[in-house]
Amino acid sequence: MWIPCRYRVFWGLALSALLAGSANAALLSRLAGQAYYDTVLDITWQADANLADTNDFGVTGINANGRMTWDKAIEWIAAMNGANHLGVSDWRLPTVGPLNGSSFDYMRSYNGSTDDDYNQSEQGTAYAGATGSEMAHLFYNTLDNKGYCDPLLSTADSCSGPQAGWGLTNTGPFSNLQPNFYWSGTTYLNNADLAWDFLFETGRQGAGVKSVDIRLYAWAVRPGDIGEVPAPGAMWLFGSGLIALGARLKRRVAGARTARRRH
Repeated sequence: MWIPCRYRVFWGLALSALLAGSANAALLSRLAGQAYYDTVLDITWQADANLADTNDFGVTGINANGRMTWDKAIEWIAAMNGANHLGVSDWRLPTVGPLNGSSFDYMRSYNGSTDDDYNQSEQGTAYAGATGSEMAHLFYNTLDNKGYCDPLLSTADSCSGPQAGWGLTNTGPFSNLQPNFYWSGTTYLNNADLAWDFLFETGRQGAGVKSVDIRLYAWAVRPGDIGEVPAPGAMWLFGSGLIALGARLKRRVAGARTARRRH
């Protein structure tokens, strides 16, 4: 079918927009919504953010509502892998890496200028969009939640808060995401007794005592895409728009051909 040049340009732009939308997507549903692939962090999140509450994989000692010590969380992850959960055996806890990509800054800050406390990777901060902390990036960027301290009005030493709209106001497609502390799999300050944690209630990153603190939850993630690649809902909506535009384009092309035959 011959298509006028201006329409070929249109289709090229539309295709480019479609591909760009795919590349910029953040969370893509996998395995009928049992997991979500994070295209920015290149990890897959378990859809149930408190799976341990309903599935302990045979691990004893997990406390009420799925809370546990870090040691117990590591045991739970190992049991999940032993069960080949969702067909894979490389689940882990989320990790925390330096915001600057090279070394941790353990000083506390309220404006996201260090790795400890608030606004790590938040928009408008020194390390906006940084992917070092997987949970902080999810909270502040992917889910677009706000921390207790305003990142633009706070300083390293003082918190300007509470800012309007702070807290876990958006849980995205995840179920049972608790406004509470979650363990990471990363040791804090090279101290075998401590591990980084993240508080989804206020957007605060800190540390807990691995073998003692029983208040924390565990969220399983795995590296890369879990494998299934269905068309995500957002892409379907964009595709529907292209179909409608395509129908109009087809009518215009047909009308142009009719007009040429008449002349």
